[in-house]
Amino acid sequence: MFNNLLFISLAPILIIAFYIYSRDKYEKEPVSYLLKALLAGAIIVLPVVLIEKLLSAPAGNLEGLSNAAWTAFLVAGLTEEGMKFLAFLLFFWKSSHFNERFDGIVYAVYISLGFAGIENILYVFSGGYSVGIVRALTAVPAHALFGVVMGYYFGLAKFNAKYRGIYLALAFFLPFVFHGLYDFLLMANSPVFLSIFIPLFIYFWFIGFRKISIASNASVFRGTPGDDIVSGGGIPMS
Repeated sequence: MFNNLLFISLAPILIIAFYIYSRDKYEKEPVSYLLKALLAGAIIVLPVVLIEKLLSAPAGNLEGLSNAAWTAFLVAGLTEEGMKFLAFLLFFWKSSHFNERFDGIVYAVYISLGFAGIENILYVFSGGYSVGIVRALTAVPAHALFGVVMGYYFGLAKFNAKYRGIYLALAFFLPFVFHGLYDFLLMANSPVFLSIFIPLFIYFWFIGFRKISIASNASVFRGTPGDDIVSGGGIPMS
C-alpha cells in the first residue's frame, strides 16, 4: 500500500523530470545541480505551508468567489510561485552552469517538481489512488508548466541586460497569474468556470511546449545563430 501510493505520487514527477532532461539537448546540466534544484523545491514546502497558513486566516471572512480568489491568487499562487522564484534567485541565478537560456527552464521546472513532489505525497497519502491519478494529469503538470514559463523568462533576463528588469518581473508575474487562474477556476465550484478551466489548461500546455522549443532552438551550443533575443533585438514576449 505504502509503496503503491509513493509510486503514484512520484511517477509523474520522474516522467516530467526525464522529459525536461531529454529536451536539454545541447549541454545538459550536471546531475548534482538537478538534484539541488529538486531539493530546493522540496525545502520551500515548509515556509510555503507556514506563509499560506497565515494568509488563509483572512479568507475566513470572505465568501463565494471572493474567498476563492483570495485563496487561489494570494494564498496559493503568490506564496508558491514567489518561493520558487526566490529559490531560483538564491541558488541558480548566479551559477556558472546557468550559461544558456534553456537552463532557466531546466532549473525552474526542477524546483517546481521538487515542490510538487512533496505536495503530491501529502495529497495522495491523504486522498488515495484516485487523487493521485487526477493530480498526475493536472496539478503536477501544472506546476511544471508554471516552471517552464518562469524559467523561460529567467533565461531571457540572464542574457539580455537591457530588458532584465522586465523579464525578471515576468518570471514571477506570469506564473503567479497562471497559478492563480488555475486554482480559482477549480475553487470557484461553478460549471461555468470549470468549462473555462479545460481550454485554459490546454493553453498552458501549448505555451509550455512552445517556450521549451523556442529556448532549445536558441541554444548557444546548438551551432547555429540564436534568434533576435540573443543577438540583442527587440523585446519579444514569446
